[in-house]
Amino acid sequence: MLRKIRITAAVLFFALITLLFLDFTGAMHTWFGWMANIQLLPAVLALNLGVIIALALLTLLFGRVYCSVICPLGVLQDIISWFSGKRKGKKNRFTFKKENKWLRYGVLVIFIVLMVAGANAVAILIAPYSAYGRIASALFAPLYGWCNNLLASISEHFGSYAFYPTEVYLKSLPVLIVAAVTLVVLVILAWKGGRTWCNNICPVGTVLGLLSRFSLFRPVINTDKCVNCGLCGKRCKASCIDTKNHRIDYSRCVACFDCLENCNSGAIKYTFAYGKEIPGQARNDGKEVGHDGKRSDVSGRRAFLVGTALVAGAVTVEAKKKKLAEGVARLEDKQVPPRTVTPVPAGAISRKHFYQHCTACQLCVSACPNNVLRPSARLATLMQPEMHFDQGYCRIECNRCTQVCPADAIRPVDSIADKSAIQIGHAVVIPENCVVNRDGVHCGNCARHCPTGAITMVASETNPKLRLPAVNPEQCIGCGACEHHCPARPVSAIYVEGHEVHKER
Repeated sequence: MLRKIRITAAVLFFALITLLFLDFTGAMHTWFGWMANIQLLPAVLALNLGVIIALALLTLLFGRVYCSVICPLGVLQDIISWFSGKRKGKKNRFTFKKENKWLRYGVLVIFIVLMVAGANAVAILIAPYSAYGRIASALFAPLYGWCNNLLASISEHFGSYAFYPTEVYLKSLPVLIVAAVTLVVLVILAWKGGRTWCNNICPVGTVLGLLSRFSLFRPVINTDKCVNCGLCGKRCKASCIDTKNHRIDYSRCVACFDCLENCNSGAIKYTFAYGKEIPGQARNDGKEVGHDGKRSDVSGRRAFLVGTALVAGAVTVEAKKKKLAEGVARLEDKQVPPRTVTPVPAGAISRKHFYQHCTACQLCVSACPNNVLRPSARLATLMQPEMHFDQGYCRIECNRCTQVCPADAIRPVDSIADKSAIQIGHAVVIPENCVVNRDGVHCGNCARHCPTGAITMVASETNPKLRLPAVNPEQCIGCGACEHHCPARPVSAIYVEGHEVHKER
């Protein structure tokens, strides 16, 4: 029963967290965005003490439930391992392996040093939530989008608009490569060794393993009932059950409860075990407890409380955006002059704060409805989001990225008034590129689309009948509307230069 509860909870968490990265309507974040906020590393970076303490207490009480239920990368490993075990004759494929302390704690120390040194772009390559976010956004999301577009095409054929098409494109080649390599490595390790990644590489698993050594409730082996069949160890995907000595390495046990279900003699129970000696249970020193010891009768089912309340609500779908009519000639791709500082979203406070807290999980990139946020291809900020305005611009009424970030890299911006007061950058005009100077025509696109009125058209010095854009840097917020709507080709006549530290106007 415990195993069924755990699997049900894990499947729900995994499916809903995955939908956070796939959903392009924004509705999922309204209901289930909290699932991203309770991931351990984002909570640590956001200094969310409530979540950190809750996860620590959860581990001290019930063991590494976080790894088997809440962490999407951990659940993905279980799914891969389950498929591997379905092969004929491959169910009993695991063997006990001693803890590789040098590898586990060596990786943890390197991870902490990199994070403290500000080299997040390297450290986050092995962060579990971030790794899964990249897999979901770079590999799963395009498939989800193509399936949605297929359904939209079919429904439109029958006169229904229940689905609407969405644009699917490659947002970042480095993220795609890293996500693909991570998935391949994960599949190989999980296919052969179950939880190899969790118990040797994952820094979160190592930290929680330190706490789970002292968990109050845990699986225990009753040697009076054990018939030494070794089945529990052969099916332990964490390879943490030493069947010869009747010991369990609780630092690597992920509380999956597979051993409980596979033990035909009922020798393994999930029970209160800390500070009490259970008759027939093997001690750490290998000796058995006498039969006069007091045995705990606490039910494992009662001990493992999964109090997750899932709220079912109607999912609202945004209105379909109008598309250009067929037959309109496609504009030449526009190039942007090299920026000295690439802008980051409102709510980031500064570029330094943003990159120190960002885990490159891609959740904000997936949530951005205007396709402004893209993963960086630069080595120093690899895969961490930055702003580009070729596909759209940062609309003044949109605050979705500020609402979904679980690591406090982008702090919440609640209102239009708050966002319109934040200057993330300023527009820079290149007069020689402007179509007014180059082609002798009237334009003014940048001024018309500026939401803050920071751009005005002034008379050209060479031809008073024509007007050129002039930017008031005190009013400009760096939203990119001017850059996005600039018709100049091949190089834009106006672009946004980011600010190292955001200002308020």
